[in-house]
Amino acid sequence: MRIIPAIDIIEGKCVRLSKGDYDTKKVYNENPLEVAKEFEDHGIEFLHLVDLDGAKSHKIMNHRILEQIASKTNLKIDFGGGLKSDDDLHIAFESGANQITGGSIAVKDKAVFLGWLNTYGPDKIILGADAKDEKVAVSGWMEESKEELVPFIQSYQNMGITYVICTDISKDGMLEGPSFELYQKIIAKTSGKVEGAEGSRINLIASGGISTFDELPRLAEMGCEGTIIGKAIYENRISLKQLENYILTA
Repeated sequence: MRIIPAIDIIEGKCVRLSKGDYDTKKVYNENPLEVAKEFEDHGIEFLHLVDLDGAKSHKIMNHRILEQIASKTNLKIDFGGGLKSDDDLHIAFESGANQITGGSIAVKDKAVFLGWLNTYGPDKIILGADAKDEKVAVSGWMEESKEELVPFIQSYQNMGITYVICTDISKDGMLEGPSFELYQKIIAKTSGKVEGAEGSRINLIASGGISTFDELPRLAEMGCEGTIIGKAIYENRISLKQLENYILTA
């Protein structure tokens, strides 16, 4: 299972929120590059970089930070937050993103999102399926859509999506443990061949609520392809040394 630390950006600073609430913002470091380099120094290869300013303003905002991290580390970065247009996507990839995550756009403008999938391929485009009470949330989690989470993922699986990041918003930033039951349900409902698709299994990336190191092997055993870890690192609940050892022995 891939270990994917998160860096969330507001006004150029590394922050964390609780349940996606911007009023709960806590700044952990004013230099995201410094944080990224520390991750890399501990054997981490992947980074989940979120432009929270972009998510709020509906267009890419912090691509300079993406460019800086991509050019000064070897981390493979998936980038999300406010990507709404072909121009946004072009900027993200030109700035060094290996993958992008589309969440709100996949709900509000499926034609655009599917255009990205067809242009760049399923290895480059991640479906961001963030939910509250199993309803997909959009616009930086400030809106709840009518989309049911599992059917939403299944519909995009039928159209070729192979990577999905799923965050249970009620868990995010709360350090109360991830939504094991929800991930088990998604894996069960998306495994095996899907009618009308190529039979690709979903690579499910768990996100939200990770609080202790012991939760990681459990997510791996369930079949999660990756796990995004944020506040647990910044609050020293999980050490980078623990993650380094996990990566070396996995």
